This record gives sequence, structure tokens and C-alpha cells, in this order.
Amino acid sequence: MSGVDTRLDTSGWSFETLAVRAGQERSQFNEHSEALYLTSSFVFDNAAQAAARFSGAEAGNVYARFTNPTVTNLQERLAALEGAEACIATATGMAAILSTVMALMNGGEHIVASRSIFGATQQLFGTILPRFGVETTFVDQGGIEAFRAAMRPNTKLVFIETPSNPLTEVFDIAALAGVAHAGGALLVVDNCFCTPALQRPLQLGADLIIHSATKYLDGQGRVLGGAVCGAKALTEEVFKFLRTAGPTLSPFNAWVILKGLETLSVRMQAQSANALAMAQWLEAQPQVVRVFYPGLPSHPQHALAMRQQASGGAIVSFEVRGGREEAWRVVDNCRLLSITANLGDTKTTITHPASTTHGRISAEARAASGIVEGLLRIAVGLESPADLQADLARGLG
Repeated sequence: MSGVDTRLDTSGWSFETLAVRAGQERSQFNEHSEALYLTSSFVFDNAAQAAARFSGAEAGNVYARFTNPTVTNLQERLAALEGAEACIATATGMAAILSTVMALMNGGEHIVASRSIFGATQQLFGTILPRFGVETTFVDQGGIEAFRAAMRPNTKLVFIETPSNPLTEVFDIAALAGVAHAGGALLVVDNCFCTPALQRPLQLGADLIIHSATKYLDGQGRVLGGAVCGAKALTEEVFKFLRTAGPTLSPFNAWVILKGLETLSVRMQAQSANALAMAQWLEAQPQVVRVFYPGLPSHPQHALAMRQQASGGAIVSFEVRGGREEAWRVVDNCRLLSITANLGDTKTTITHPASTTHGRISAEARAASGIVEGLLRIAVGLESPADLQADLARGLG
């Protein structure tokens, strides 16, 4: 893009300023808020320009499946926040993961992934990609050596979520980058739970960052979106896949997420503070067996989380006594918390992972991932922690 703001030197800008200003291109009307371009195609001055745009010889918009000014605005802003050379926006977070794999891997190649990942990602890696000759080794909790042992000569990607969904397991990004690079592979980090407001994996050695922009980047549960951030040489390959296959982010959704980014920093700070208060309260409840939250000293990777994250984040998971029956009783007694599997909203949500987000994977895979029947996950929003505690106490009593 070549508009007003993108010509400015943003190198000295703080995160908060980049979140509000980076990447904006103003039209001939010189609008203050970002423009929303709802069009399927773009008109060329002549046949020669059309040919040059299609071939890439001339920069500019061609067709909204792969070029749109609003989407480009989002891509440039998110790249700036992550400290990345480039960003490719996609229709969803899962589309971002699929696009990355399809763009960078061939049949016969191999992925090493933490087993502590989102259920849909486990499904993609474990049941769909093998049909195309891509095999995945899932690493159980076991530290860096377990990842090193899983590497093969044909390993192309090492994939992690940190913190993971839903048990908030934290991985040493710098150490895993060393393992991946020593084996000739790329480290891909799903940064959905932290966002760049709390964690910047590229600075720690990661090669690519995945986002479900549906979550905290939008922040109000309004639209779906995804993104891949990293070096231009890598994102360009993702762009080639997106241009042909079409897992494209709509301009409207891009515009909504752009507005969400403006408040990302203040939301993540406030929601993280609320989550810490909730985690501390849950640890004191007799019906709760264990609380999973990186901001608690009881978390096994607490020290690591405090080194590579700005705070513990806004996701708190906890196990209640009595298995599924008691977990469902807690959920069913909620009147304030929203019973939904989405997260990253200003409204606090609660879900039972074993029967929702991880319900499609086998019982054996759930057990290996630590997804027990008594586990609940709350994504803490902006409500008063006292009100949230009162709502949960009804079911925990």
C-alpha cells in the first residue's frame, strides 16, 4: 500500500500507536477511520495495466480473492505489531494453519507438533493431512528433548501453541527454534492466546506466527479471521496458495478486526488482570482439583511464561471433582458466563473441552492431551471478577 500512513517512518512508534495507526491507506476522500472497500474486483486503466497487475509486474489491486485495500491494511498493521516482514490474512485461524501447511509442505514430509493443541488442529494434522502424505508426530509433555527425539530427516515444520489450548502449557520458544532449525525445519507458533500484546514469538526465534483473529484480535466475538505472519519469503508462498485456493478474509471482517486492534493492548492488560484474580480465587475453592494458569506460581512453566510473556494471559482452565457430571453442573448453573466454545471476547465464556473443542478426537487422544472429563476452560472478559466468581460459586457449591 502506498497511502499516507505507510510512508511514515514507524520504527520509533510504540505498540499502542502501531495498533491504532500502522498500515492505513487513505483514499481521495482522506478519511480518518480506515475505509471499507466492498468490491469483488478493480477496474484497470487499460489492457496493458490489467496484464501488468495480473502478472505482478505492477503493484495494485486485481481481484478481492487475493487483493483488497482493507485486507492489506490489516495485514500491514498486524505485521507491524508482530515485528514481522509480512502478513497474509485468511478466512479463519484454521485456514491460516491449512494454508501454511499446503504452501510449505509436500507429500512425504513430516510435522512435529505438541499434543497440547486445539482439537481441530489435532484433527487436521492427525486425520486429514495423512491422506495427502503428510505425517505428524505428536509430542506428549516431555520438554525439549521429546521434540528433539521426534525430529526426522524429512521434518519440515515444528508446530506449537503457547500457551496451549486448553491446559495453558507453555513452551520455550527460543529452545524449540533451536531444535527445529538444527533439523532443517521451521518453527510455527500459534500465538492466539497471547497476541503480540503479550508475546512476540519472532523475536524469540520462531519463523511463522499463526493467529485466529476471531479471538483477541477482534476481541468482541463479531467476525471470523486468521493470519500468518513472518518473513516475506515464507508468507509469499502462503499468498500463492491463498491466491489459487481462496481461503480469503472478507474485507468487512478485515475492517472489523482492524477496529479491534485499536484496543488490543488495553483489553489484554485488563483481561489478564481479571484472569489472574479468577485463577487465584479458583485455587482456593475446595471443589477445584487444580487450576491451569501461567500467571500462578503453581503452574509448572510459570517462570518460563513470565520470561517470554508480558502476563499470564486471559485463559484459565480448572479441573473440578466429580468428572463430567460435576463439570456440567458448574456450566449449567452459570447465569452470567456465556456457555460457548469461543474465546477472546470481552464477555467471559465457559466450555467443557472434552465434549466441545476436543470432542471430535478419540478418548485416547484426549487422555494423552490431559483433557479429563472434569476440565473446564474459561476465557475471562472485562466483567467484574467478583461477579464472575459469584456466578461460578453457584455451581461449585
